[in-house]
Amino acid sequence: MAEANWYVVHTYSGYENKVKANIEKTIENRHLEEEILEVRVPMQDVVELKNGTRKTVQKKMFPGYVLINMIMNDETWYVVRNTRGVTGFVGPGSKPVPLTEAEMKPLGIKVDNISVDFAEGDTIAVVAGVWKDTVGVVQRMDFGKQTATINVELFGRETPVEISFAEVRKM
Repeated sequence: MAEANWYVVHTYSGYENKVKANIEKTIENRHLEEEILEVRVPMQDVVELKNGTRKTVQKKMFPGYVLINMIMNDETWYVVRNTRGVTGFVGPGSKPVPLTEAEMKPLGIKVDNISVDFAEGDTIAVVAGVWKDTVGVVQRMDFGKQTATINVELFGRETPVEISFAEVRKM
């Protein structure tokens, strides 16, 4: 079986979420769950200042683009290319080019799965990053994001902090 890769699809500006919903509906209707694995509109948190108050809102990282994790074949290409609002795949001519690992890393989408030797309730030490040399008890683990949430003492209070699996080790 062919390997799934991430591809970028160009859409009409402002239609990203509509395209995502249309592709997901088509996947369901045509039973393509094994070939088109995921459709994403990359978002980022942005702090806006309005009327003197700070507000965190989600904005599209790449307006006019949608990311699709799929196995490229004639059927999946046809389904995506002929979805209303899609203008085409990103790549030379009509040949879609998959994103490389290096291009995916800053998006936080494709991360090598790190196996860990600790679980919730274990005490861990942070060995890298902002919280280096901090010790905490694991409160929650998110294997999808490859992070552990620990409580650290900050200004005399227990505060939950999310830390990458790569930055910690079991004590």
